[in-house]
Amino acid sequence: MEKFNRRRLLQAIGTVVAGGVAGCNARPSQSNSSDSETTRVGSASTTPVPNPSEAGSVYTDVYNSTADSVVFIRASQGQGTGFVYDSNHVITNAHVVRQERAVSLRFKAGEWTDGTVIGIDPHSDLAVIQVQKIPSEATGLSFIDGSATIGQEVVVIGNPFNLNGTVTTGIISGIDRSIPAPTGFRIPDAIQTDAAVNPGNSGGPIMSLSGNVVGVINSGGAENIAFGISAALTSRVVPALIQSGDYNHSYIGVEFEPVDPAIADANDIEDPRGLIIVETRSDTPASGTLQSSATELFVEGREVPAGGDIIIAVDGHPVNTAEDLGSYLALQTSPGDTIQVTVIRDRKRRQLSLQLISRP
Repeated sequence: MEKFNRRRLLQAIGTVVAGGVAGCNARPSQSNSSDSETTRVGSASTTPVPNPSEAGSVYTDVYNSTADSVVFIRASQGQGTGFVYDSNHVITNAHVVRQERAVSLRFKAGEWTDGTVIGIDPHSDLAVIQVQKIPSEATGLSFIDGSATIGQEVVVIGNPFNLNGTVTTGIISGIDRSIPAPTGFRIPDAIQTDAAVNPGNSGGPIMSLSGNVVGVINSGGAENIAFGISAALTSRVVPALIQSGDYNHSYIGVEFEPVDPAIADANDIEDPRGLIIVETRSDTPASGTLQSSATELFVEGREVPAGGDIIIAVDGHPVNTAEDLGSYLALQTSPGDTIQVTVIRDRKRRQLSLQLISRP
């Protein structure tokens, strides 16, 4: 939950004021006469030509086409941001609304309305609020097709420190990240951005320059590092939250470690890739099918697992990292599906079938 902190607000505003006094426009003035306020032809003057800094930018265009759909959300224990999904629903973070059913929403023009939380998925940190009356100008925002691209420019719109409609910009710094969920599991397929994100931004959109949602802000605060739930995962979760109030994530029931050179050496394999199973949980698909590590060996001065199955592919898709496995399960499978898991066991490849269940 993003709680309002008066001292941090005053500090933030003070920083902005100081920066404004000490700084200048991002675009330097140019000597070309077309940049002056009035161009004279003979003795007559033409319509003033706006300075580029006054005319705005592509970020201005994104803001103008998006800001009406971004809302401020107030719950009893804090506040955050959300955005309009369709004519009756707003998306935000699960950690913004927590377990509350009734919240208040404020739109760009200052209009307040009540909302009812109809669906929460703590595993993806997403929630859906039903709103009976959404202003006509606050239209649903569309998601990008596919995934974000590293280096892609993005715009973040939200309400940090209760500063309504704040815009920050940056790029996509990383994709396919794995970030903590409120439940203790991980949120796969997350995106990383260097756009400034502060308390109050949670639940707001990360926008592409074409005006589509790239992700939903989940966390930030570190210098130049913030994270969002991907458009792909959000697009899977939200319809289920609207329909039934919850979402079921695929679950295997294992704990694992990424295979590094030391683990590869302990297991006598040449290629350090994949995930070695260190524990299988009872009454899960992995129980009785996948083998966990039975021993630990000292390699390079540390204990490493040895003897367990090493997952290297799922349904023919290579699994080199934990992110590979998490993203595939989250975006390509559902509980009840049967997957084919390729493992290395006793230095030999084996293919095993697992029927997925819902994550507890």
